[in-house]
Amino acid sequence: MHTLEPSLVFAYFMEICRIPRPSKHEGKMIDYLLRFAETHRLPARRDAAGNVLISKAATAGMKERPVVSLQSHVDMVCEKNSDIVHDFFTDPIQPYVDGEWIKARGTTLGADCGIGMAASLALLASSDVPHGPVECLFTVDEETGLSGASALQPGFLSGNILLNLDSEDEGELFIGCAGGVDTTAVFSFRPDVTPDGWPAFTATVCGLVGGHSGDDINKGLANSNKLLTRFLWQAQRRFGIRLAYFDGGNLHNAIPREATATFVVPAAQAAALQQLFEQHASECRNEFRYTEPNMRHALTSAACPDTVIDRTTQEHLLNALYACPHGVIAMSRAMKDLVETSTNLASVKRQDDYTVKVVTSQRSSVESAKYDVARMVESVFVEAGATVTHGDGYPGWAPNPNSPVLKIAVEAYRRLFGEEPKVRAIHAGLECGLFLEKYPNLDMVSFGPTLRGVHSPDERLHIGSVQKFWDFMLEVLRSVR
Repeated sequence: MHTLEPSLVFAYFMEICRIPRPSKHEGKMIDYLLRFAETHRLPARRDAAGNVLISKAATAGMKERPVVSLQSHVDMVCEKNSDIVHDFFTDPIQPYVDGEWIKARGTTLGADCGIGMAASLALLASSDVPHGPVECLFTVDEETGLSGASALQPGFLSGNILLNLDSEDEGELFIGCAGGVDTTAVFSFRPDVTPDGWPAFTATVCGLVGGHSGDDINKGLANSNKLLTRFLWQAQRRFGIRLAYFDGGNLHNAIPREATATFVVPAAQAAALQQLFEQHASECRNEFRYTEPNMRHALTSAACPDTVIDRTTQEHLLNALYACPHGVIAMSRAMKDLVETSTNLASVKRQDDYTVKVVTSQRSSVESAKYDVARMVESVFVEAGATVTHGDGYPGWAPNPNSPVLKIAVEAYRRLFGEEPKVRAIHAGLECGLFLEKYPNLDMVSFGPTLRGVHSPDERLHIGSVQKFWDFMLEVLRSVR
């Protein structure tokens, strides 16, 4: 690995990459943080949820400054390419330098939010950085439910200023975010014996960009579940295929990149089915030629399944998947170019011999719109006979353009770099809205280095932006009074 600056931040980031930390399985990372605190003789606390708080006293001459909390989350999105052998519960991430970027070999990098953690650890370990009293909060399970932030209790934090280190665009300061909720539909079916003499095929859509279902939802990216459904729906109507398996997408907060389905078709229709699939693939490549250059379609012979989904449930499932909205629902009227409301058809899985589970997620910076689009999705699946449930959801973070810490951050950025930072809200979910429920007087701003392709194996961290992120963070800490 090349020498990277700031060296202490990157040293901790490389250590973090070696520690498995899937959401809800962050025990090894928590142990590491507590050992770090003990080694550096810093006060540390862990709450019942697993959140860790490490405190550090002010440096000389800065004892009277207010306490500043720096916050990052310890878990990472675990996505990999289908041809990569990697166990996220045991195997380290393998980062490498590719020009101006750090990437991982076939998996997510975990810079979301590993680089924020690394900056906090570097601050705690440093001996030559002036700052007032600081406390670094490391929350668990941000990516799959924000349960760490939700479980945070009043009194755990002592400061009224919080710097969230979980943003992905250097030079941009975030003062608001969308809230979110998940909507899950379960179809119960009767397994039918596979018709005798019908050949089986597996259809695959893969090579899509994928990405973050908040940050990337407005980029015109394809959804593998929607594309595969589009073919299956036509094949059902024209050739009477019988569906056995559907496996598409993985995580509720990632736009799905890959999907496969196994089905059987009357032998006399096999050739026509192949032609339909080739036509479908050609249409998709043309439609997404600017955003999905690596899109691939494949139709291959498969072992004949013993059973298929009963015809009625199959028709209801494919109709619902085809009708289910995906993408941007509304743009914000309050902030230019901000997505206000969206929905993501995240995953479709046959779970066993009797059920198919569909997971979707909805986001909005307007609470009523968030629940409106969730009910819209619910109505599609209820009409199709599925059992529908909603997750607990999480609140958005309403922008406060008069925030005192925002003013400090803008002036610090201008002073350091001679230019104005962009002040924005983000369509992705941050933990800040949940913090405000427990700490209503918190003054917050979110920032970070430049990341791209998060929540996908294309995740990458811009090396040069990390130095600016670090310098800016320290300048903000020096400026808080």
